[in-house]
Amino acid sequence: MESFSNNFLKKKILVYGLGKSGLSTLKFLQKKSEIYAYDDFDNRIKNLKLKKIIKLNKIKKIKFDKIILSPGIDIYNCKLSNFLRSNKDKIYTDLDVFFSFNKNYCITITGTNGKSTTCQLLYEVLRNQKFDVRLVGNIGKPILSERKIKEKTIFVIEASSYQLEYSKIFKSKYAVIINISPDHIERHKTLNNYIKAKLKLIESQSKGDLAFVKKKDKLIDKGLNSIKFNSKLVKIDTKINNSFLKKIKNNYFSNEANKENLLFVYEISKKLNLNKKLFLNTVEKFKGLNYRQQIIYNKNKLTIINDSKSTSFSSSIGILKMSSNIYWLVGGVPKKGDTFNLPKRYQKKIKAFIYGKNTLFFNKQLKDKVKVENFKSLSAALRRIFRILKQEKSIHETILFSPCAASFDSFRNFEDRGLFFNKLVKNYLNEG
Repeated sequence: MESFSNNFLKKKILVYGLGKSGLSTLKFLQKKSEIYAYDDFDNRIKNLKLKKIIKLNKIKKIKFDKIILSPGIDIYNCKLSNFLRSNKDKIYTDLDVFFSFNKNYCITITGTNGKSTTCQLLYEVLRNQKFDVRLVGNIGKPILSERKIKEKTIFVIEASSYQLEYSKIFKSKYAVIINISPDHIERHKTLNNYIKAKLKLIESQSKGDLAFVKKKDKLIDKGLNSIKFNSKLVKIDTKINNSFLKKIKNNYFSNEANKENLLFVYEISKKLNLNKKLFLNTVEKFKGLNYRQQIIYNKNKLTIINDSKSTSFSSSIGILKMSSNIYWLVGGVPKKGDTFNLPKRYQKKIKAFIYGKNTLFFNKQLKDKVKVENFKSLSAALRRIFRILKQEKSIHETILFSPCAASFDSFRNFEDRGLFFNKLVKNYLNEG
């Protein structure tokens, strides 16, 4: 990893990708260096009315010192692909820019599933302990958009594999890898590349830094065995049902996935010597994030969970291990190479209601594992579940909307999909 005090001052820099991250980088650097901007989408460029927009045919004529790449840009699948691949050593991220100007205490969290929830919980814990804490990164707010940063400001950063892949100088005092399962293979090409991107977070740390990782995670262990690192490992045993978990009454942490997220925050809180009473109080009041294993209804022996954020089987496995009977809504655009690996002892209590255009894929994955019904739409599948519930009443039933697939076959994003589901639920409940 490179190490220098600052390498983004008085340079000729190309900012590629003008979404939230790119625009915040542009604004941050515009008075510090000579900044040029480019985006694959012409409409986005026109709407911004920026002075230093550079045209595609002129990019090769300028000798840039640095290229700041937005996380959404895949250098193998974009308009500047050849240019980026031949200048790969010049590519940096907004995390690198931030680190070159700020040496604040950073707690950076990555993983395949649960990183947003873990970040949000940790942020609320630190905020309630009166820390000046900022929540940034992949969770929604670009790190370079933060202002009035003080020496004691703590940053909780959600980092995706896309951000970490091209970072070169960013370091984090605390690095957290919650879990790793196959994901984003269409972008990283191989599972090893994906693991390597995640492990860069630990590989870049210095002596005295701490790395929190899930104990007995095969892919994390594989990654750790392939890199050299100087930080101290803290392995989190997510299978242990310790005395701390027994104190928690918040139903949000009743499933396996959210227990794991909580245990990571708990271990970090111990290292930071946080007030235990305040910590427990925050945990008990935590409501989670919208569309991430969010309980939207819980009465009359029926729980309805909106987990629209789920885009892979691995993201749903933890919540499928609940004790109640589960009516599981699944469908959308599946991820390449995704497989369903739920232990057999949990399969009998699950009925899957597959909707959409990719029923063949999901039927193949779920065949001989759970009972399945197929539907053309999410609306039709949910209506079928409500009809069943009127006829069958057990001790407790759960409707789980955890699609295990991307949303762009029918929706703009997972938020749009989650909102649509909430409206359907409200309509069907009112009908009853």
